[in-house]
Amino acid sequence: MYAIVDIETTGLSPANEKITEIAIFIHDGEKVVDEFSTLINPEKKIPYRIIQMTGINNQMVESAPKFYEVAKQIIELTEGKIVVGHNVRFDYGFIKNEYKSLGYIYERKTLDTIKLSRKLIPGRKSYSLGRLCKDLEIENAARHRAAGDALATTKLFELLLSFDNHPEDINLKGIQSGINRSFVENLPSKAGVYYFYNNDKELIYVGKSINIHDRVLSHLNNNLHKKGIEMKNQMVDVDYQITGSELVALLLESDEIKKNQPKFNQSQKRTYFNYGLYSFIDEEGYKNLKIIRIIDEVNPIYTYGSQQEGKEHLTKLCEDNTLCQKLCGLYDTSGACFHYQIHSCKGACICEENHVEYNQRVEEALDNYQFKHQNFFVIDKGRDDDESSVVKVMNGKYVGFGYMGNSELDHSMEILHDCIVNYRDNKEVRRIIVTFLKKNDCRVIEY
Repeated sequence: MYAIVDIETTGLSPANEKITEIAIFIHDGEKVVDEFSTLINPEKKIPYRIIQMTGINNQMVESAPKFYEVAKQIIELTEGKIVVGHNVRFDYGFIKNEYKSLGYIYERKTLDTIKLSRKLIPGRKSYSLGRLCKDLEIENAARHRAAGDALATTKLFELLLSFDNHPEDINLKGIQSGINRSFVENLPSKAGVYYFYNNDKELIYVGKSINIHDRVLSHLNNNLHKKGIEMKNQMVDVDYQITGSELVALLLESDEIKKNQPKFNQSQKRTYFNYGLYSFIDEEGYKNLKIIRIIDEVNPIYTYGSQQEGKEHLTKLCEDNTLCQKLCGLYDTSGACFHYQIHSCKGACICEENHVEYNQRVEEALDNYQFKHQNFFVIDKGRDDDESSVVKVMNGKYVGFGYMGNSELDHSMEILHDCIVNYRDNKEVRRIIVTFLKKNDCRVIEY
């Protein structure tokens, strides 16, 4: 006996979200013998994006039973049966968590119709429920509603039973269920940050895009790179935060990666920056650059995770801008530096180049890594047309970002300060802000 299940929820995470609707069709291997369907009061607000996708709003669930009121009925209905679902881990994970919150351990065998479909009807471009139903001419008049999707899954399951009437005995090891594409189809085409989770609900990747929907789809269509394929095979759930502003998306992505250390964000995991790039004027009037350990009382021009990283960056600055190795602390000598000998230095090391001209070139080289102002706000797009994002920099350090209504923007400086949520400052976010301001025409307010 099988219990074919589908649920609707307030979000993607079983640990933080709740069920809003559940439908169960009991199948004896030949036909449906019983069914159960009801809205569930999740005891929390349903996000607007979920309302748009499912059509289930807060008014509809207000008078619906809470999960504990139907919990016994669900237990009795599914007792001794195999729970079947399209990406069953999602539905089963939510149901288990609802029972866990009630102090009850809910355990059932499960069977995934995505894995079964991959095994029994291979070669399809997509194994999402919507695409399979379309390809196999299975009607679903209530897409993204529990009863409609559960009934469509039942019809798909009956087709799979015609290939093998004991699907629970099929070896599905190694076959991925993949991400629930019904969520991908409804991702917003807006700027923001997106999150990929695996079967164990672990965050495995954080990304940003000016179009979340298209970027996530590009991940799912990635069949060229080994790392991308491996990540795609582990993806089960996707979540996101709309930022509206590409700058905020970049800043939030950087913070989330450093905070959560996702498996597939290896190149962006570093969180500690112990060395800094500092400058000073020597007795001859030349601007010198040096990599040393961070001095708390003095803001560095740039920060690094190691001394070697700093030297590599400074070496590139020298080469790209014809700076002097000696004055950058990269060549220890009392005379001319090595670059002068091969005509890559104009002679600042032996006072042959005018210090004013040399210092100007140093300043130009550093421009890419410094803020023009020490205290300012960057005003950019908000999450909707009535809102703006606000990024704050104070004393040359990144403070954080926030949002405020467009009508409040010019009322007082205090409102700008109050809307900010604090985030960590580091070399990466400073570089993000500097680079973004150079490429984009944003409103900057000094204070």
